[in-house]
Amino acid sequence: MQFIETTLQDVFIVEPSVHKDQRGFFLEAFSSRIFRDYGIAVDFVQDNCSFSKSSGVIRGLHFQYPPHAQAKLIWVITGSILDVVVDLRRASPTYGKWLSVEMSSSPVRMLYVPRGFAHGFCTLRNSTRVLYKVDAFYAPHADAGIRWNDPDLAIVWPTQSPIVSAKDSRLPSLSDIPPVF
Repeated sequence: MQFIETTLQDVFIVEPSVHKDQRGFFLEAFSSRIFRDYGIAVDFVQDNCSFSKSSGVIRGLHFQYPPHAQAKLIWVITGSILDVVVDLRRASPTYGKWLSVEMSSSPVRMLYVPRGFAHGFCTLRNSTRVLYKVDAFYAPHADAGIRWNDPDLAIVWPTQSPIVSAKDSRLPSLSDIPPVF
């Protein structure tokens, strides 16, 4: 398993070792021992799976307020996405910056996102499934987000006609989020 640093402090692209043969492949998707060796002590408690029928679906940018904030390990099982994370940690040198990573079912890459980040993605193919592990349970009263098209962030999304939920279209901008991280 290889950990690749990104432009956002503490966010890593994770490339597992994939063992292929004529039957297909095997990989170790998560190992707490290996993550700890890289300085990431995380205790995942819940797995979530998202299915999007169409390309151009934007989900996010979501996060949970402390003490229910979540670290995430994102993995595309089928299809492909442009994954986006935004640093919400006021004391971070990358506060308010965003990163996008294209991810697909092949080659296998995952994205580790620590607590204190908003997360979202845009599907690039029909029938896309995204699996993500989280280290805190879903807490409806702590559920929050940032509008996907916040003009101050100016995220470059790969679609001209996004499919967005009513909930996500009503999210506030980053400047309206209280400094909680």
